[in-house]
Amino acid sequence: MRYAIRLAQRAEAAGEVPVGAVVVKDNQCVSEGWNSPISLNDPSAHAEINALRQAGQKLANYRLLETTLYVTLEPCLMCVGALVQARVTRLVFGAYDPKRGAVESAFNFAESRFVNHRFEYTGGVLAEACGELLKDFFLARR
Repeated sequence: MRYAIRLAQRAEAAGEVPVGAVVVKDNQCVSEGWNSPISLNDPSAHAEINALRQAGQKLANYRLLETTLYVTLEPCLMCVGALVQARVTRLVFGAYDPKRGAVESAFNFAESRFVNHRFEYTGGVLAEACGELLKDFFLARR
């Protein structure tokens, strides 16, 4: 998660919302990502999606079996959908997102009865550090 925080800082330096993500398989970092929808002109370029895309390329498979995604913010509905489609085994996230979080906070998509893949998840890991990045970013914008 500490590495994901460094990636979130990279996003912030580029003027993006500071969210970072890392995909790990067999205790090795497979890929990384940070928010880049503004710089890429791509509304789907969330940290999680960027990390999943890179992992798929590196592993030469769209199924990311036996992987863990670490991300600094609770994923949104789009990103949880991508985790399901990729068959990620485990999710670890930092700060909770009470407005858009689709794992536990605003909506629990991961536990919906119509989802065909379930993954383990743990929230609140280094939540204070992850949340401070976001709070400071938005305070500076206002």
